[in-house]
Amino acid sequence: MSAFLKQFELSAHGDANAPSISIKDSIDIAGYSTTAASRALADAPPASQHAEVVQRLLDAGWRITGKTNMHELAFGMTGINDLYGTPPNPQDVTRIPGGSSSGSASAVGQHLVDAALGTDTGGSIRGPAACCGVIGLKPTFGRVSRNGVAPRVTTLDCVGPFARDMNTIIRAMSAIDPSFSADQALRRASGARVGVVAVDADADIVAAINTVVRRAEFATHSVELKLIADAFAAGLAVINAETWQAFGHLVETGKLGADIESRLRAAARTTAADLDAAENVRHTFTEEVDRALEHADVLVLPTLPALPITVEEARAGTSVIGMSSLIRPFNLSGHPALTIPIPLQHKPLKAGLQIVGRKGADEMVCAVAAHIEATLAR
Repeated sequence: MSAFLKQFELSAHGDANAPSISIKDSIDIAGYSTTAASRALADAPPASQHAEVVQRLLDAGWRITGKTNMHELAFGMTGINDLYGTPPNPQDVTRIPGGSSSGSASAVGQHLVDAALGTDTGGSIRGPAACCGVIGLKPTFGRVSRNGVAPRVTTLDCVGPFARDMNTIIRAMSAIDPSFSADQALRRASGARVGVVAVDADADIVAAINTVVRRAEFATHSVELKLIADAFAAGLAVINAETWQAFGHLVETGKLGADIESRLRAAARTTAADLDAAENVRHTFTEEVDRALEHADVLVLPTLPALPITVEEARAGTSVIGMSSLIRPFNLSGHPALTIPIPLQHKPLKAGLQIVGRKGADEMVCAVAAHIEATLAR
């Protein structure tokens, strides 16, 4: 079962009826090695203590069922892992599950668990969630503790939950973030002001989002984020530099997958000038998003610009970096962002609708998502 790397039962209360959750293998669980699904870290010593989010889940009565598979070192968008197996995409097994939190999205989509934790540095929760047809939330940067999460140093990465319904997302967030208000997240958001971001995406995905937003009866207006493409490129520069800093030493082990070794060697070429330019874009793009949110409670746009490609296409070399063109920018800016599956006309697969909120307004993002969920259920 390649959605999982290790399966076990861990509960502070011994309640077999407690909600179940799995944990991405970049998050520490005491007594188990955190290997990030890499042979280069397979001999890592067991973690001496739980990551803070894991301890909070246990304290809140969750039942942990194992550690989930992932794209090696969390450095890839396909979710393909030739060492531990590629988690199946529950929507279509011929398509990639998305990365890097592939196992978390797959396990939720297959109904193996009620929820899962993943991490999102460049879209690594929202991308696989959209591929696998589930909900995934990247909280505001810094809101959820990363103590006990790899990489240790980052300006992009966030821990967040996957689930099949918003009630479970809200319950998981309430456990891992003591400041999160479930009451606010469940508050009716039918009158929310929604800015619909104009983006380059497949016409059927854009049409599906417009249909859902119209049915939800939000007060809408169009928004243009002129710097979104620049923010995408800047986010790539930052993740390259920070991933090289965290894992570059593993290149010399000879134990990395070929794709990861190649990406790390390329990442090593990121220059100080590249990072200076990226930080300038971070500042200006963040301001642009903040300005757009002065006139809207949330922004909406596609999660992915197209449906996920097949595993065969990915193995043949089809580029997937464009998958993150609409999600990576919000890692750079630090705004909370959630993806929720929506139906496509005349297609069995669901696409992802992304909801972006003000920093710290994760509850509003969830409230809008819950309203959309209720609209789709009617």
